[in-house]
Amino acid sequence: MFRTFAVLAATASLLGTATAVAGAQPEPTPQNVEGCNYNLSAPSVVTVSGTTMVTAVLTVGACNGATTFETAACIQMQGSSGAGQCTQGRGILPAQIFFQPYRPGATYTSTGRGCASKGNPPRKICQENGPFTATL
Repeated sequence: MFRTFAVLAATASLLGTATAVAGAQPEPTPQNVEGCNYNLSAPSVVTVSGTTMVTAVLTVGACNGATTFETAACIQMQGSSGAGQCTQGRGILPAQIFFQPYRPGATYTSTGRGCASKGNPPRKICQENGPFTATL
């Protein structure tokens, strides 16, 4: 009885392993194997409390043994004399910028940067994102 159970368990285990291996998909390769991946959105128009603005968001993706400590997102309107506007997120919080004034038909560019630390002693690893440009 014990031998029958052991043979059935071994067979089920082998079949389960073969099925799992055959159906396994390759894992995606992270863009930044050193630290973390960050995802920046293209500029888009939003209305907040009745005011139309342009926004972009930098979010934290997968991290490879690192810890995100800062995110930043910026928007600049093409043709403007200023440097644009930026905002920071602390820790793993996303950075979302709300740019004003919104001018219909203008072209906006979003950029971002995420920083993580890894190792002992901690080493700073930053990744630039963008630029993404949109005429809104």
